[in-house]
Amino acid sequence: MKGLLLILALLALPSAARAQAVIADLTQHLIAITTGFTGTDVTLFGATDGESDLIVIVRGPENKVTVRRKERILGLWLNAHSATYEGVPGFYAIAATKPIGDILRGEMLVRQQIGVENLALVPTRDDLSDGDQLAFREALIRGKQQTGLFSSQIGTVTTLGNRLFRTALVLPSNVPVGYYQVHVYAVRGGQIVGAQTTPLEVQQIGAAAELSDLAHVHGLIYGLLAIGASILVGWLGSLVFRRA
Repeated sequence: MKGLLLILALLALPSAARAQAVIADLTQHLIAITTGFTGTDVTLFGATDGESDLIVIVRGPENKVTVRRKERILGLWLNAHSATYEGVPGFYAIAATKPIGDILRGEMLVRQQIGVENLALVPTRDDLSDGDQLAFREALIRGKQQTGLFSSQIGTVTTLGNRLFRTALVLPSNVPVGYYQVHVYAVRGGQIVGAQTTPLEVQQIGAAAELSDLAHVHGLIYGLLAIGASILVGWLGSLVFRRA
């Protein structure tokens, strides 16, 4: 059924669009995060104008990130040094029809920032040694991977015949709110012959959005309410155990 719907959707595309090297779309462009959100999958589907290898990248939204290094000072572990990075993707995932190294050469991967190791992550301070720059960069990437926000594995792009393709974009429960871009590259003979970018938005709605707004806009009120709720829960718990 999914394959049939995919084919019908592609056939419905204008002939001018079908003449492009690659054309793609998402099954949905808006992901709504509610209180019980546990993550979701979004299907990307499309077609090429001939047999091609494909690379799909999901990235965004970009933010400022500070990485801190702890050192033992007078018996205590304290933040001693830090490095701040601008424009760090809050989420980054990649999928392809085969191993990335078999599709594009290294210099092209760096130029297009394909792969976590090729992201342009440059600290704002310029007084770091080469060793410190490497250490902070690795710490940044490692932290993102541990939380599932930077993919440590390459997803699979499935081809149907020589032209149709699809892949599942997996978004975890802690996916950041904001605007994303889904990049699709069609590659032949080690050269990018076509590319397309499709927008994706992640939004909080309902109670989750109201709580988030309260926490950011009225932080003091949110903190007092959280403390009050904790006290109330503790008091109710003591009553239950006292009666038991």
